[in-house]
Amino acid sequence: MGTVLLGRITLNPNVGHGKPTVRNTRYLVEGLLEYLAAGDSIEEVLEEFPDLEKEDLLACIQYALATLKVQSANLAA
Repeated sequence: MGTVLLGRITLNPNVGHGKPTVRNTRYLVEGLLEYLAAGDSIEEVLEEFPDLEKEDLLACIQYALATLKVQSANLAA
């Protein structure tokens, strides 16, 4: 399921200043993770941004995990 979720994360130099976004929209992965890290629930974020889906937020979390794994592997090398 992780690979499917990660397909929702896009990198486009013309959207979000080239930062990772959700489905090539203005929603930055970083910004959505900030909401979740601040204590907002997935349901609260979805209420605030009704055009997002639960899978979009799960994809953000999966992307963060994948990024940490790559960074950790680079540190160990």
